[in-house]
Amino acid sequence: MITNTSFARRLRLHRLHRHDPDRLFVVPLDHSVTDGPVTGGRHLGELVGQLASHHVDAVVLHKGSLRLVDPEWFTRTSLIVHLSASTVHASDPNAKYLVAGVEEGLRLGADAVSVHVNLGSAEEQRQIADMAAVAEACDRWNVPLMAMMYPRGPRIGNPRDPALVAHAVQLAADLGADLVKTPYVGSVAEMRAITETAPVPVLVVGGPRARDEAATLAYVEEALSAGAAGVAMGRNVFQAPDPGAMADKLSDLIHGRKEMPAVPAAKGAVA
Repeated sequence: MITNTSFARRLRLHRLHRHDPDRLFVVPLDHSVTDGPVTGGRHLGELVGQLASHHVDAVVLHKGSLRLVDPEWFTRTSLIVHLSASTVHASDPNAKYLVAGVEEGLRLGADAVSVHVNLGSAEEQRQIADMAAVAEACDRWNVPLMAMMYPRGPRIGNPRDPALVAHAVQLAADLGADLVKTPYVGSVAEMRAITETAPVPVLVVGGPRARDEAATLAYVEEALSAGAAGVAMGRNVFQAPDPGAMADKLSDLIHGRKEMPAVPAAKGAVA
């Protein structure tokens, strides 16, 4: 955790790290702007309640979604307001753009905000400029910033290329992010080389649905052994048969509350 920053920013970072000073378990619930309804008929407010009651450190939501959630749940989990958007129907779905600002996030009660940048996309220039502007506002208002950094675009052959992921992490840190969410590169040694030199904590993405619960747990265990500070996992939690039970198992693993049973290596299957 970054410590050479303002009291207010450190206070909000402590709220994020409510279960562990070194690791984070974040559940993004921002997918519906991109893909449409994805929660399988579950009411968003009830889903957030399940996650908050089962040791999730923070959830990521778009501003309008907050109207569907009981504020009481944010005494048990933290709120990250996502500022970026695009849809799968756009001519360039990788072209993320801002739909909210830092001050708006604060008015909504956010403990942190997040932005999405696709490194290598045709609209990379604007996305980086947007992130820099958000980072400046975060400095002004002492709000932690999570950068979702993905190598994605016409010139990206392998989105999990270690050199590209390392560049994405460094870019986020250089522009002022407190946390980086980025792909797991599929190799413990190559991922550890990134996390050991990263200026800020690295959370690995959860990826598409895993084949089963064991594969999800194995993937997270492998990422943690590679030095990840935690995970930002959506579909493999909120689309699980029992999201609360899945959240508990992942939280136990991430925060080290109990030893998990041995499972086969994930080999980046859900990265």
